[in-house]
Amino acid sequence: MDLSTNYLGMRLKNPIVPSASPLSRKLDGIRKMEDAGASAIVLYSLFEEAINMESRTLDRYLNRGTESFAEALSYFPDAPSYGAVGPDMYLSHIHRAKQAVDIPIIASLNGVSTGGWLHYAKQIQGAGADALELNVYYLPTNFDLSSSEVERIYLDLLRDIKTEVSIPVAMKLSPYFSATANMLKQLDEGGVDGLVMFNRFYQPDLDLENLDIIPNLVLSTPYAMRLPLRWIAIMYGHLHADMALTSGVHTAEDALKGVAAGAAVTMMASELLQNGIGRITEILTEMNEWLEEKEYHSLDELQGSLSQINCGAPAAFERANYIQVVGSYEPQYR
Repeated sequence: MDLSTNYLGMRLKNPIVPSASPLSRKLDGIRKMEDAGASAIVLYSLFEEAINMESRTLDRYLNRGTESFAEALSYFPDAPSYGAVGPDMYLSHIHRAKQAVDIPIIASLNGVSTGGWLHYAKQIQGAGADALELNVYYLPTNFDLSSSEVERIYLDLLRDIKTEVSIPVAMKLSPYFSATANMLKQLDEGGVDGLVMFNRFYQPDLDLENLDIIPNLVLSTPYAMRLPLRWIAIMYGHLHADMALTSGVHTAEDALKGVAAGAAVTMMASELLQNGIGRITEILTEMNEWLEEKEYHSLDELQGSLSQINCGAPAAFERANYIQVVGSYEPQYR
């Protein structure tokens, strides 16, 4: 069975791409993912904060004035507490990863401002990365910042990065735009090579006993893929950029659904963190079996077959589906 797919100008042997996670922090993990069948790997992210830390800019701002009020020292963690890997180490890791495996290595920059990103984007290309994924993790909490201004941040970042590098650039986005379809179209027109849908914002919890805020990491479940699945199906056929579905991909069925909606690749991390890198092999085997059973000759035949423009009930992706689901629910009176 031909499982190959096109993503970011590269012909990948299959659509399973491990997304940025701790699994790619060591060369051993990268080799194991290649051996298990991964077609490409998104490296763990280089954080904007780490770039700022290296120049000591962040540390200087965080500590300015802390001597004036004792509790101010607890506002932010010390620089080393972020646990972020520095830029030089990240660039070295890209170079060594490229030497260790034969599959494409996609670097990841996590942040929001152009600042040091421009300089390091160019160095990431020089280190040998096959592509660059911009993970724009931004929560607009400024009450005076309009939706159009927020969109401009993304578009300016894309434009600035594209002028610095010649390798393909993908953007990993949140779904929280006021007009998602229009935003994706603007990024497409701005020259983005890939759109990764969607970033999951990690939500802090509250500790009532100690009156504290608790940061916590909750791994995804298959339900998390419903949102990106829907938007990929809506956008398929309307964009030049390739689309990647991330968040909630745990099984072969999940991966196949993503491709049927229109995704070029389906990215996973939580399933591999929970059940091991060997799950890639199992998922690829099950995808092969399903496609053979349904008499497909290649994955290309499946891609986009259940997108909005190709399915028999396009309204199901919009309000009609909502009305039908709500109207069909039968409550149990107790």
